[in-house]
Amino acid sequence: MYAWLQPGGESGVSNAGVVVDDDGLTVVDTLMVRSQWEPFAAAVADLGSPVRRVVLTHAHIDHVGGTRQFPHAAILAAPVTSDLLDQPMPVPAYRAFMPAFADELDALAETGTRTVTHLVEGSAHLSPRVEVLPATGHTAGDLMVLVEDADVLFAGDLCFFGVTPLAFQGDPATWADVLDAVTGLADTIVPGHGPIGGEAEVRELQAYLRHCVAADGDPAAIPAGPWDGWLERDRDAINVERAAMLARGDESMPPAMLRAIGLA
Repeated sequence: MYAWLQPGGESGVSNAGVVVDDDGLTVVDTLMVRSQWEPFAAAVADLGSPVRRVVLTHAHIDHVGGTRQFPHAAILAAPVTSDLLDQPMPVPAYRAFMPAFADELDALAETGTRTVTHLVEGSAHLSPRVEVLPATGHTAGDLMVLVEDADVLFAGDLCFFGVTPLAFQGDPATWADVLDAVTGLADTIVPGHGPIGGEAEVRELQAYLRHCVAADGDPAAIPAGPWDGWLERDRDAINVERAAMLARGDESMPPAMLRAIGLA
């Protein structure tokens, strides 16, 4: 079992993983642009086994951009993820939000991503070692991958360690509650962004999300804490707006996120 960690973890920089089984490999997420997925795919090929399955933890482009590097694998994802990947790629929004990758995103738009081949609508063992677990909070279609015999959980973007989470499509209150279950699944957690961690890092993330809910739309109301050293603190505004809007029954995109992607 391998975790592929990209330094930093800011916008556009995510993690991935590989689990080895007797029948071949399960890949967890595929990164975003060529400079990321090309070395990852080469390292996977060096393992010398066929890639049987690719699990997409959610639909955000920084996790799904490299699916075409595994042309013979089944692509597994939640129905919400499948639906989103069938939509046109919003490249101008991606370029505005992740300007460091603008040129590579244009190239990605030309090749696109693979269509999901198998929908995951409940917990399931995909192989003797790999169990996939649906969740919600960061998006409506989060998936986690548990490798129980190694006591490792690939949490996708349900976990950000050392990086401010991004809840523009999520529910910070629900997300914080779901993290109670996450801590009981494995001692070692590979997050979607940032370094490997465990329960302590999950609890810090949980506390931050609960402060976002309590902030009632005001980023300045988030108190000092471990998150003061996290990357991407400009996301505070997005997260507290989203929490306050959901509390009012408004499920639209937060204005702070619309500004971040150049739409306001």
